[in-house]
Amino acid sequence: MSTPHGLEGRVAIIGGGIAGLMAALTLAPQPVVLISRADLGEESSSNWAQGGIAASLGPDDSADLHLADTLEAGAGLCDAAIAAGILKEAGEAIAELEGHGVRFDRQADGSYAFGREAAHSRWRVLHAGGDVSGAAITQALVAAVRHCPSIERLTGVEARRLLVRDGAVAGVLLQRSDRVEVLPTSRVIMATGGLGGLFNTTTNPSGNFGQGVMMAARAGAALADMEFVQFHPTALDVPRTPLALVSEAVRGEGAILVDAQGRRFMADIPGAELAPRDVVARAIHAEIARNGRVFLDARQALGDGFAKRFPGIDELCREAGIDPACVPIPVRPAAHYHMGGIATDARGRSSLGGLWAVGECAATGLHGANRLASNSLLEAVVMARRAAQDLAGQTAARVWPVSHVPYLLPQADPAPLRPVVSRTLGVIREENGLREAIRTLLPIAEGNGPGSDPAIVALSVAVFAELRRESRGAHFRTDFPEPMPGQTCRRMRLDDVRAAAQALGAHPLLRSA
Repeated sequence: MSTPHGLEGRVAIIGGGIAGLMAALTLAPQPVVLISRADLGEESSSNWAQGGIAASLGPDDSADLHLADTLEAGAGLCDAAIAAGILKEAGEAIAELEGHGVRFDRQADGSYAFGREAAHSRWRVLHAGGDVSGAAITQALVAAVRHCPSIERLTGVEARRLLVRDGAVAGVLLQRSDRVEVLPTSRVIMATGGLGGLFNTTTNPSGNFGQGVMMAARAGAALADMEFVQFHPTALDVPRTPLALVSEAVRGEGAILVDAQGRRFMADIPGAELAPRDVVARAIHAEIARNGRVFLDARQALGDGFAKRFPGIDELCREAGIDPACVPIPVRPAAHYHMGGIATDARGRSSLGGLWAVGECAATGLHGANRLASNSLLEAVVMARRAAQDLAGQTAARVWPVSHVPYLLPQADPAPLRPVVSRTLGVIREENGLREAIRTLLPIAEGNGPGSDPAIVALSVAVFAELRRESRGAHFRTDFPEPMPGQTCRRMRLDDVRAAAQALGAHPLLRSA
């Protein structure tokens, strides 16, 4: 065991995506250490985001209109006060990004060029570089971080555990392939992204299985809304892992969804192709189950202009032998974004002293049961700034020497879990499948093998999903197909999840004895 030289007591930021990068830059010139298992931005979902960042800055728009759309998409579970506060800071967030070198697309007259995505009542989505917004923002922030002397970058290292003393963070357990290190610190910002890697079909980096949620849960922090996993309706349906995203902005430009016979099957659904993501994902899921394949047809809407408007998507399609100007694009739903995660307040504080969480690994209450498109990058920037500002105002607790460290942990591997997770926790759910997931995942989560860490996250999703006996937003159950009045968000700690798993019949033979 060793300690990274000279880094004791520094604020630790875990994650190299937009949320982690922004938190580090906001804390400057306070010394921080930014921890990432890959090069900064390389394994982050934000680096792959196409759609952009929602900001109500247009002349016909307002934060109140943006809030109304957000609450509608969130299906009654958004925290309205939290959401209003985050959305009102859009202008500051955009200015901050531009200050770090991000160049948003503009019209010929110099005004912002806004796009429109599903369930937005206004054109309010800002892009950078067309359909490579996430990469453009990430690259600008990475460059800013590399030029910031107060940020120590620790890459090629994986954070595996939070160490806790007297109910608060005391350090971070780091692991390289052959050794364990401990970073003593009393202040951690978790910014590790989502959990799409738990599923066979995802648009996320396949190694992202909810590591931050797992570490926080093991340390005793409360989790919230774990059942709500958003499936993007239109991932490029080709043999590729992970699947490439075909941005909602393509549908915003008028592309339509058709079945294998060319029939437009969304025409009679309110909102049609721009209905909320859960509605579109379920419709495509049903069509694939009936007819095998679904296509996004942009020929009439964009034709030869497709490559200019969506150069990144055009390149991805052409790599698969598809010319979107001439033929429809095969698409399917894929795990894309997790609305739940580490429960936080408006400043990013978790229930565990010394732990803040920002970005997709956090559950602020903004998204409710269904994220409104492009609100996630806005939340990542706003909450990273808030958490950093809150942390900067805190006095660092005493850093304790670590006398005992766990042995070298096995490399976490979600692959063996993916079949049961994909089969039971996908777009459509029901009791038998959820209980199968719980029975399968609980013993793995309680073990010490390669599947233990991802199983903790997957088990939490399954337990939250079984306890929510209704359909709402991204959580749809065939056995409870309607929303139930009076439903609220749920918070649970890992001990509660384990207890609920037992009570829900994780060991039915024992229960019936």
